[in-house]
Amino acid sequence: MVSYTGAVTPGGPAQTRQAGCLTITKLAVDPKMSNNAYLLQCTETDELVLIDAAYDAPTLLSLIGDRSLTAVVTTHQHWDHHRALAEVVAATGATVVAGEPDAASITEQTGVAVDRTVTHGDRIAVGTCDLTVIALAGHTPGSIALFWAGSDGQGHLFTGDSLFPGGVGNTFGDAAAFESLITEVSRKIFDVYADDVWFYPGHGGDSTLGAERPHLAEWLERGW
Repeated sequence: MVSYTGAVTPGGPAQTRQAGCLTITKLAVDPKMSNNAYLLQCTETDELVLIDAAYDAPTLLSLIGDRSLTAVVTTHQHWDHHRALAEVVAATGATVVAGEPDAASITEQTGVAVDRTVTHGDRIAVGTCDLTVIALAGHTPGSIALFWAGSDGQGHLFTGDSLFPGGVGNTFGDAAAFESLITEVSRKIFDVYADDVWFYPGHGGDSTLGAERPHLAEWLERGW
């Protein structure tokens, strides 16, 4: 088995790693946008949760196979993160989950009702495993991240487009949105979680909080 690095490319193979009772599979879709989709499987029940049905429903459905997809979590309302949502949900009957402030926009863009809206501190079950919701307003009003701590103490964080290696997500020149995002990421992620937490963004490669923490002041000064 290839060791997990988090380096995946559209059209290339997925990468998989074990995190306690969760199996994490990362797949990149769409050669132009190179979105990441994450399929989480409970090793006790085989139930699945998909984070961001971003594109290429046939590939995502092939990855899911005949297993039970209980939910699709959309990390935020931007179009490139939910283009396959309608097709995946139609094929699987999965519950649709999103941050409350983004839910109406997701439904408007996709035609898919959001079955469950979540806020900071809520839990999302993957079989017998629970993900913790972290609300991170800034990239969009309802952006969320999801945290999982394995039985070995290793933390795993799915950040959507709110945190990347090298900085927080784009706020498109909106100074208030940037201030909100950098503050939320600092207080709700870096002030809470340890350096060894591995995070998985909505595009590109992964990183750890320890690798990024020394650069928070640079990000604040740089803005976006």
